[in-house]
Amino acid sequence: MLTKKLFLLFISIIGASLLSGCQQIEANPVPKASKTCPGKDPKFSIDFFKTNNQGKKNSRGINNVIIFNPKSAELDFKVNVGLSHKLYAKDARGKLRKEYIPKQFHELIGDENAKLNGQLPIAAINADYIDTDNQPQGLNVSRGIEYSGAFKNKRSSFGISGGTPNQRQATIQAGRRKNDILNYNLVGGNGRFYRQGNFKDICQDLGEFACKNATNRSLAAITTQGYVILLVNDLKANSEIELSQLNQELLPDMFDNVLQGIASNNCLGNIQEGILFDGGMSPGLYYNQKTYVENLGPIGSVFLIYKK
Repeated sequence: MLTKKLFLLFISIIGASLLSGCQQIEANPVPKASKTCPGKDPKFSIDFFKTNNQGKKNSRGINNVIIFNPKSAELDFKVNVGLSHKLYAKDARGKLRKEYIPKQFHELIGDENAKLNGQLPIAAINADYIDTDNQPQGLNVSRGIEYSGAFKNKRSSFGISGGTPNQRQATIQAGRRKNDILNYNLVGGNGRFYRQGNFKDICQDLGEFACKNATNRSLAAITTQGYVILLVNDLKANSEIELSQLNQELLPDMFDNVLQGIASNNCLGNIQEGILFDGGMSPGLYYNQKTYVENLGPIGSVFLIYKK
């Protein structure tokens, strides 16, 4: 009798142990595979996130970042400038009208001229400087139509070419490109800090004020794999920012770290070209019906992205 009781006790202990083991397995399942790195995903089109100054994703980071693939068939592009009339409008003689007026970021991404095929953009970034006559200063081309200023041949510009999606190419270069298809959508800028993969700290080129005081930054970079990184660093626009050594205003000698970090963490290749857009009072960044950064100054142009 005693032996039978011991046997039953032994069986119950073994059963409890097995049940406990099963529950532990269920409570600690095999981790699911992580998200595909965007640069390794052939279907990747566009994404938004925030990073610290090492380019690591951080929901409370100071850098607002958009990455996209210019060759994605899901995307299309356009440039808008401040006009008192419709974009591409001509006068009675057939001459292109260019009656400029000052417009802020929210106007340039939300007016009728911001629409493409009846749709407003999914994403946008401020771009060119504006002169005292409210005219863009650099080279700006919208769907092949040029709206440029006095520095169009001297300052570098960022752009996405025309052609079918798989032909599209992002470029940063001074003046018009020799291949005309590359001049389809261009926005003026200044302060080129990457040239053919070589980084340069452009603090001295910018001058003391733009380098160390007007530190709200807006910039674009192109990687060796053809991807584009748009970044706006804005200390004043986000009250939730937790300042630290890795999450602070972005000075020119830090552009390399943050951009290479973003490129590496998202499998985009290495940074090949980089350009500053109008900073200080001008930076603006919009994505998926939310404006993440907008300052008070009028701007020369915006670069717009659409999702088909």
